[in-house]
Amino acid sequence: MKNLLEKISPDEAIEVLRQLAKVDKTIEQKIIEITDNIIRDVNIDDICEEVFFALDGIDVHDLWDRSGSTSHGYTSPEDMAVEMMEEELDSFNNEVIRLCELNMQKEAKLYCMGVLKGIYKYAHESKSEFKDWAIDVPGECFGYLLDEWKKRSKNNTEIKEKNSFLKKECSRWA
Repeated sequence: MKNLLEKISPDEAIEVLRQLAKVDKTIEQKIIEITDNIIRDVNIDDICEEVFFALDGIDVHDLWDRSGSTSHGYTSPEDMAVEMMEEELDSFNNEVIRLCELNMQKEAKLYCMGVLKGIYKYAHESKSEFKDWAIDVPGECFGYLLDEWKKRSKNNTEIKEKNSFLKKECSRWA
């Protein structure tokens, strides 16, 4: 039984937390405090590396397997490359939106900066064969996320900070 906590699934862990929070308001406040601290711990460079490796890890052979003629018609490798990059970036984009919805504007800004820096790094440093099939896609994904963040950020100071960051870290696309 000692190893039980190390062996439970993420869904089981969430259910345990929910039940503990219902039982004791002190525990509920501690859970909220710990969760808040974890969510607010945003490191731009760590996120940049996660994004870079997620994109750089897309296998060109998967692209070739997923494109071409199917029972639903034909999908070009270029169109499939867009879809595959969007799939890889989806969880990162959703995290930016989630942080905005939690009114954690500073964290949303920092997380978004990390994602944008990762996309930029991929576009300019990756040697991936897949990237050859998605030449314009990183820039389009970069622009999409930036626009989505700006729609949700009403703080002019944060927008100025983001623009300054982009000029420094993503100079060719700022």
